[in-house]
Amino acid sequence: MNVSPDLPRQGRVPVFNMPGIVTASIAVLAAIHLVRAVLPDDLDLSLLLHLAFIPARWTAALDPARAAEIVSAASEAAGAPELAAARREFARYLVSDPEAMPWSFASYGLLHGSWMHLIFNSVWLAVFGTPVARRYGALRYGLLALAGIVAGAVLHLLIDPLSTMPLVGASAGISALMAAAARFVFQPPPPFPAAAPWQLPPRPPLQSIPELMRNRTAVLFLAVLLVTNLLFGLLALPLGGADGPIAWDAHLGGFLVGFFLLPLLEPRLR
Repeated sequence: MNVSPDLPRQGRVPVFNMPGIVTASIAVLAAIHLVRAVLPDDLDLSLLLHLAFIPARWTAALDPARAAEIVSAASEAAGAPELAAARREFARYLVSDPEAMPWSFASYGLLHGSWMHLIFNSVWLAVFGTPVARRYGALRYGLLALAGIVAGAVLHLLIDPLSTMPLVGASAGISALMAAAARFVFQPPPPFPAAAPWQLPPRPPLQSIPELMRNRTAVLFLAVLLVTNLLFGLLALPLGGADGPIAWDAHLGGFLVGFFLLPLLEPRLR
C-alpha cells in the first residue's frame, strides 16, 4: 500500500534562470544588432545617425555660434591625417543643419558597436539586472535602467560638448543597475527561523550609505568599478569589445543615478 502524498509534478528547469524582463532586454538588444548587421551600409549609417547620441549635434542646436569651435575640435583630434579629415567633414555635416533629437538621449542605449560589445554588456546585464528585477519588478527595473541611460548622455554632453563621436551602448543603464544592486546584494540575509522548508526568508533591507561604507565587500566592489572605469576612460583604451575608448562620463552618470535613485523606488513595506 502506497501512503506517500500525491505531489504535483515538478516543472522543467528553465534554460536561462533570469527574470523574463532581463531575458527580454538582452533579446531585444541582440535582435537590433542582428538587424543592423544585415542592413546595407547606407541604411545602417542612417540608423546610427538618427539613434546615436552625438554631443556636438546638441551643442550646435542649442548654441549655433559654437559651430566653428566644433569643427576645430574635430580637426585637432589625435589620429592619422585621413581620419582627422573625415572627422572634420563629419563635424561640418553636423553643424550645417543642426537638429536636436530628444529621443537620442535614450535610443543610443539600443545600439552597440560590435558583437563583442553587445556580448560584454549582455553578461553584465544578466549578472546585475537579475537581482534588481527580482527585488523591484519589471517596471522599476526598466525605469532605473532608462534613467541611467539618460543621465549618462546628459553628463557626457556636459563634460564633452564638442565631441562628434557617436555614443552607443547600454553601458550607462547597466552601470545604474550595478550601483543599485550594490546597495543590497553584498550583505547576509537576515535571521529567519523558517516554520516550513518551503518558506523563503524576507529580503534584506536596503543599506543606507553609512551602512554600505562599513561593508568591505561592497566598498571594494564600488572602488574597483569606479577606478577601472576612470582609468580606461582617461587612458582612452577600449573596454568590453568596444571599437573605441569607453565614455567614462556616461558610465559615471548612470552609476550616480542608480546609486541615489534606488531608495526612491524601494516599495514601502506594510
